Amino acid sequence: MEGDVVDLKRFYDSRLGLIVAHTLRRELRRFWPNMAGQRMLGLGYAVPFLRPFRDEAERVVALMPARQGVHHWPAGDANAVALGDDTELPLPDAMFDRVLLVHALETSEEMRPMLREIWRVLAPEGRLLIVAPNRRGVWSRLERTPFGAGQPFSPGQLERLLREAMFSPTQSSAALYFPPTRWNVALRFARTIENFGARIKATALAGAVLVEASKQVYAVGVRAQGRKRRPVTVPAIRVVQPGAARMPGSARIPGGD
Repeated sequence: MEGDVVDLKRFYDSRLGLIVAHTLRRELRRFWPNMAGQRMLGLGYAVPFLRPFRDEAERVVALMPARQGVHHWPAGDANAVALGDDTELPLPDAMFDRVLLVHALETSEEMRPMLREIWRVLAPEGRLLIVAPNRRGVWSRLERTPFGAGQPFSPGQLERLLREAMFSPTQSSAALYFPPTRWNVALRFARTIENFGARIKATALAGAVLVEASKQVYAVGVRAQGRKRRPVTVPAIRVVQPGAARMPGSARIPGGD
């Protein structure tokens, strides 16, 4: 499955996608059980996982990479998502306490610049949580889901990449132990299989790996001073596919200059 917004939205609207979203939201809560007063950014295609945090966090916004495309989110409410360059985020320094990175790192051609930008927009002691395809899992070998796109990772590979980007890995886990099937009979047992896989810690069978890291506040020189940030556009409700022209009536978001 290609990592564009149309395919991603279609997947997460399907029954399998809804189960994936619910499963990963439960796992995310293990990392971040209390988000009261926190400012949170979802980068990549993180919107299926952000809704629960909106009820308690001070601020929750999302940014989708230009190569992916963007659609309105959340449905039925004021738009809180924008389209931008994930290697030059149109956001002020130290703006967020938490960054959730999903369906972005594995398809990026500039992983290290992206992680450096995330470091910049994180507040001191801020946390980054990456959800990525598991290198050893079945999901990364099948293209029918977003976890079959791009480069898969092992937890060790993610931790090394994070250290190179001046993060300190803190904890990790795995999820999606059930098979990536659309067969309804099998999906009925997804929760049971997931609980069993988590209990025996069968990481090799998991479809996704999750690694959290904290910002190393003593690291310096992330980007040259005075580098101009590009403006970012906030689209209308209809879906915009990658490469589409800028839509009339789009607006700047604060901090985009």
